[in-house]
Amino acid sequence: MHTAFISHPDCLLHDMGPYHPESPARLKAIEDALTACGLMDKLERHAAPLATREQLERVHTPGYIASLDVSSSRARSSGLAYLDPDTAMNQHSLKAAYRAAGAVILAADLVMGKKADNAFCSVRPPGHHAERDRAMGFCLLNNIAAGVAHAMDAHALERIAVVDFDVHHGNGTEDIFRDDPRVMMVSIFQHPFYPYGGLTGRSERMVNIPLAAGSGGEIFRRVVSEFWLPSLERFKPQMLFISAGFDAHTDDDLASLNLVESDYAWVTERIREVAQVHAANRIVSSLEGGYALPALGRSATAHLRVLSDS
Repeated sequence: MHTAFISHPDCLLHDMGPYHPESPARLKAIEDALTACGLMDKLERHAAPLATREQLERVHTPGYIASLDVSSSRARSSGLAYLDPDTAMNQHSLKAAYRAAGAVILAADLVMGKKADNAFCSVRPPGHHAERDRAMGFCLLNNIAAGVAHAMDAHALERIAVVDFDVHHGNGTEDIFRDDPRVMMVSIFQHPFYPYGGLTGRSERMVNIPLAAGSGGEIFRRVVSEFWLPSLERFKPQMLFISAGFDAHTDDDLASLNLVESDYAWVTERIREVAQVHAANRIVSSLEGGYALPALGRSATAHLRVLSDS
């Protein structure tokens, strides 16, 4: 058994311009860091398939998916089609987004089929800001949500937890699953900060904890221990999905939290402990944010060291 590493060259072709922080270089930074420390050789590579319309319509409206087709056509003729001030599509973006969602769906199948212990999806565009009928925050399709919905529908799981440690609140994931009793979401996020939500939707299943700018590892670990872990223990998830954003790192200029690599390793260890007790070790992780490239590579490596016992 092994940790699956799922990616695809199509994810490198999505490009929102030379100065955009969500760049193809992010995936290269992760692979370079994993290769440099020898960890890549211990992972099982898989190519991300394209998600199907049926799979995506579990979490997005048909009209929204059709609107992405229109934007993609516009991008082919004009170079870039903007969906919001921060989110654009080029001619390759839609295929990259279908690959990113397909990666998490494949990861769910590999883990549920006992072909992998767990999985990490090194894909872009990210997904946790994409709502049921809206793109935003660099995100086109909600990759994690597509994987969660697939695990419930194709594998008959009744309790799934989403763990989101990106510095920005995963408003899209909350939007999609807020009213679904089968899904719990636990998250931290800098507040007040983009996308300026995460407080009004809190509940026993939406355990979203705001952190003030400047918060570091000590506060993060206390929040995880006091809020996340008891909630997960009560929920007893049968599988865990991680929205693995590494932009809360102290080196990341897009935000103002102060986590470091050891914090990401620590939280991954806590997630693994929950999975060992309740979820038969089933974990699927997918890349969200992280824009300081050296820190992103080191943080993803710390995360994958724990997942792969390396």
